[in-house]
Amino acid sequence: MTADRTERTGAASLTGHGGRRPHVVVVGGGLAGVTSALQLAESGVRVTLLEGRPRLGGLAFSFKRGDLTVDNGQHVYLRCCTAYRWFLDRVDGAGLAPLQPRLDVPVLDVGHPRGPRLGRLRRDALPVPLHLARSLATYPHLSPAERASVGRAALALKKLDPADPALDGIDFATWLGRHGQSARAVEALWDLVGIPTLNAPAPQASMGLAAMVFKTGLLSEKGAADIGWAHVPLGELHDTRARKALDSLGVRTELRTKAERIARTDDGRWTVEVPGETLEADAVVLAVPQRETRELLPEGALDDPDRLLDIGTAPILNLHVIYDRKVLRRPFFAALGSPVQWVFDRTDSSGLTGPGQYLAISQSAAQDEIDEPVAALRERYLPELERLLPAARGAGIRDFFVTRERTATFAPTPGVGRLRPGARTHVPGLCLAGAWTATGWPATMEGAVRSGFSAAGAALSALGRRYEHPLQEAA
Repeated sequence: MTADRTERTGAASLTGHGGRRPHVVVVGGGLAGVTSALQLAESGVRVTLLEGRPRLGGLAFSFKRGDLTVDNGQHVYLRCCTAYRWFLDRVDGAGLAPLQPRLDVPVLDVGHPRGPRLGRLRRDALPVPLHLARSLATYPHLSPAERASVGRAALALKKLDPADPALDGIDFATWLGRHGQSARAVEALWDLVGIPTLNAPAPQASMGLAAMVFKTGLLSEKGAADIGWAHVPLGELHDTRARKALDSLGVRTELRTKAERIARTDDGRWTVEVPGETLEADAVVLAVPQRETRELLPEGALDDPDRLLDIGTAPILNLHVIYDRKVLRRPFFAALGSPVQWVFDRTDSSGLTGPGQYLAISQSAAQDEIDEPVAALRERYLPELERLLPAARGAGIRDFFVTRERTATFAPTPGVGRLRPGARTHVPGLCLAGAWTATGWPATMEGAVRSGFSAAGAALSALGRRYEHPLQEAA
């Protein structure tokens, strides 16, 4: 393993540890772990970051396929994602993942009896909730009665407290049914937004998490739901630029290095065993998935550590199609009346050269298809893309491949809220991070970064230091 990198000049000095700078080991180099490491290092702590993969970024990463740079899946964020926006700023990547000036989502319904019909979900500059009123009033995929019913449900949802434990105990579909939402309204609006953000359809989603998504994204501020996405490969942001930011703070980053065991010493410090070395630390942040966390937890860290294993997982399937010509003129769209969910143009960001277009199809909550053979998925989805995109009819297919994340997110099932632990454990100096912890958010990049903030704050508190949260409203 490499030697410690040069420490940043002028970093805050910490006392109370024998005149030395305290050392924190962060286990896991996804967004949660990277955020924790950045925050700790900026507070003057010496940090070692361990990541078992050959790169940073967790499950939001890129890889090479021939001359292409491919994201494992399409990831977007919203203007209300203030923590992830902080992360982009911190790694000097905000300009590479811009936001829409205003929310504008093309929604194409190919199941309409009169043929394909395009609608749009977009906002005006009016205050909440009027910012969506005109779009809802003209949304062609719902009847006038359904639109009125959606408006009433939205006003009822605005009054809810997403942190109310009672909401976590029921599913989103039950609440929607109680508020008069038709099956068509659920398909054409609530699930259109809810499935990609929650990674579950309404019957399988906690009402508490659904309320959080819709209240924060659509009913908090007029621009909260404006969509942003990376115009470069995700690896440029979450790996290359994140590594540069960590290096600038003197963080020791070790890739292909997995923690095998952690233990607390008699003097209250910690040891972290990795292949060929035992690291000593004053605090440890575990920023790995829930099952791996359970394997590493020392005795007494949580009241019932096996409850972590009750936090389920949900898959995401991504289909990648390279056409020999341009077939889509929009940057993205959502689909109704088709198994296709969301389609994104990734041509420029992937580095595709020559004629053609690269489309990525993002399929959330893909339990029924996650293990389907590539040939079967090709046979099913290429005709669907031709239904949605007339320009694709007769176009040549230069490449078709699939990426699968079988444990892409934690499953947002009713009752999951009581299973998600906070950043602090019962053992001083051991902290937890990850989108699956108790952030109040579903499994998003935003939730991962917020968990990193919480874990850094908990670790600094254990070291006797005050933590200044970069987002005061989330402190």
